[in-house]
Amino acid sequence: MFARYDKMAKAFTRIGKEIVMAVKASGPNPDSNPRLRLAMQNAKGVNMPKDRVEAAIKRAVSKEEKDLEEIVYEGYGPNGVAIVIECATDNSTRTVATVRMHLTRSEGSLGKTGSLDFLFSRKGVFKFKAEGHNMEELELELIDFGLEDIALSDDGELYVYTSYQDFGSMSKALEDKGIEVISSELQRLPNTTVELSGEAEDAILELIDKLEAEDDVQAVYHNMK
Repeated sequence: MFARYDKMAKAFTRIGKEIVMAVKASGPNPDSNPRLRLAMQNAKGVNMPKDRVEAAIKRAVSKEEKDLEEIVYEGYGPNGVAIVIECATDNSTRTVATVRMHLTRSEGSLGKTGSLDFLFSRKGVFKFKAEGHNMEELELELIDFGLEDIALSDDGELYVYTSYQDFGSMSKALEDKGIEVISSELQRLPNTTVELSGEAEDAILELIDKLEAEDDVQAVYHNMK
């Protein structure tokens, strides 16, 4: 139970930062701010209370709220697993020190920015309920908006994948079709994977858990199978 609440709290913190960055970039009106609209949509998808969303918007408008810098760190964990860490921080010195500490203690290392670009592809990923949708018909309808792949999960949710460049057009297309999206994100999907097992796999999972627990960390991606 505690793990579930920890995960929920982390999701609220992450989306709260997304809201703040969106408002600071383009204002507090979701009708004219697509990034804020997406952040609010993601907040709804994780059942983030409305008052917390409104509080994040008010904080962003306030002059007292610090600006957040988006930074991507790249490196390797144990056994050569590539790791990309997306952060949003008001203190990059603190954040890089924290990321380096976790990697080093796990017998990994921090790499140069862009050094892992060839291992990952940045994709737009949209998730929504499959109920009420014909998968084949939807695929035909969305292909003109950048659809690269569509998949049905075991729990009855559809995942739509686009290129990084087509993220905006797909978001608008789903919105225009009245499809209630649970989440919409730009993710980094591995082009190749490393297969581990036993203690080696556990070491990577432990490292990922420690990184994801940090407030400055928004998302962690890796190429372990």
